[in-house]
Amino acid sequence: MSSHESNHARVIPLRPVTEVPAPAAREPLLRHVVGDVLRRERQAQERTLKDVAEAARISMPYLSELERGLKEPSSEVLAAAAHALGLALADLLALSHRELVRLSRTDLTPPRRIGATSRPARQAPRQGEVRLAA
Repeated sequence: MSSHESNHARVIPLRPVTEVPAPAAREPLLRHVVGDVLRRERQAQERTLKDVAEAARISMPYLSELERGLKEPSSEVLAAAAHALGLALADLLALSHRELVRLSRTDLTPPRRIGATSRPARQAPRQGEVRLAA
């Protein structure tokens, strides 16, 4: 070998081409979703933070932090806030679930395939959908 030739090795991948998740948008945090639902319900009832906080027996600043998604509340605090709004805890969680599913579906992006350009990337199964592989 002459001194001008380089000693570069050729890399041969041992693994098959795999799907790599695209840098997806972050999933929404539950505390943000629950806070949005609490605020929306309070405002729909045209009630003040003070009124709902007093009915829930929590401080007004704490309720404000809950609505803004800044605190991770206990189930007892969530139940108190829900009851102050005339909701059961299950109702609050059901509304939050619907919102979380809606937000998650709009934020998901299909994975990119590395090394394959002719076939489109497979999308993740949707809730309730079953896929079988042979």
